[in-house]
Amino acid sequence: MLNLKSKNYNLNLKTNLKYRAYQFSLRAINLINSFPNKRIYWVIGDQLLRAATSIGANIIEAQASSTRKEFINYYAIALKSANETKYWLCLLRDCNLEDKGKISEILKEAEEIGNMLGSSLLTLRGKNF
Repeated sequence: MLNLKSKNYNLNLKTNLKYRAYQFSLRAINLINSFPNKRIYWVIGDQLLRAATSIGANIIEAQASSTRKEFINYYAIALKSANETKYWLCLLRDCNLEDKGKISEILKEAEEIGNMLGSSLLTLRGKNF
């Protein structure tokens, strides 16, 4: 995945969902790793880590799907994980547990990834609203 830039793929990395989800996971891991060693951070950090890394994992699983229905289901799970990730990030922000600016940046990326997943699901399901 890290060699994605060096390969001659004709894609825009800003819109490549798999790449963005991977980079998002790295950002979430680094954020969680910077948390103080306090119980509240253990609980929220654990939940945030699971939700944030699940987004990319489910996108990868979707690509290995054997049916369209299975592909759609993995994307739906990834979207749910993105929504859960936004919940934990908002909780951190609103409890003033972390710098609001730092949380807002990663929250914005979670929202964009969630929007990309939602749009993909609408297209895959054939619903054009």
